[in-house]
Amino acid sequence: ELIFHDPARLARILTAARRPVQVVFAGKAHPADEPAKHHLQQVFRRTLDPAFGGRLAFIDDYDMHVAHYLVQGCDVWLNNPRKPLEASGTSGMKIVANGGLNCSILDGWWIEGSNGSNGWDIGAPYTFDTESAPTHESRDADDARALLDTIENRIRPLFYDRDAHGIPRGWIARMRESIRTLAPAFSATRMVKDYARLYYPDAR
Repeated sequence: ELIFHDPARLARILTAARRPVQVVFAGKAHPADEPAKHHLQQVFRRTLDPAFGGRLAFIDDYDMHVAHYLVQGCDVWLNNPRKPLEASGTSGMKIVANGGLNCSILDGWWIEGSNGSNGWDIGAPYTFDTESAPTHESRDADDARALLDTIENRIRPLFYDRDAHGIPRGWIARMRESIRTLAPAFSATRMVKDYARLYYPDAR
């Protein structure tokens, strides 16, 4: 629900007259994960709010079939778990081969994959200094501001910046950089090799 931290600002971004933004949510909670179910319910209720001008959509019954279409069709894959709770981020890796771009919390795979030109970062990396670490509430507020700043001031302008032929040259350059730097570096093959080399060297 991070993107809804400032609903009035989000509504202005989504419904801008000449540069609107569409957000599509999809997901499924584990049957035993009650907090996750609650979060999805809250997101669904937000999509019904007329203040957002119909620019929010929620796809229910999320499964591999739905994911198959999402990773092919989205322009930007938004990934905003609470740091450091990201497991791996394989969905974000899948969109790279399809020309999609990632906008992600600096956690999981993205803290290794991001180079500043192949997608967008949300906020700062997680600090493991427990004495000076911010609270969940203050970190959420900082990340929410960073997320809306990124959408409004970096992603949306680049997407709508077209040349005389209507081609978004800057966007395409970022897509190419994403494919060039991420596609060869992140795969299930590499994951298995890393586990075998780094974590299970004595396993037979």
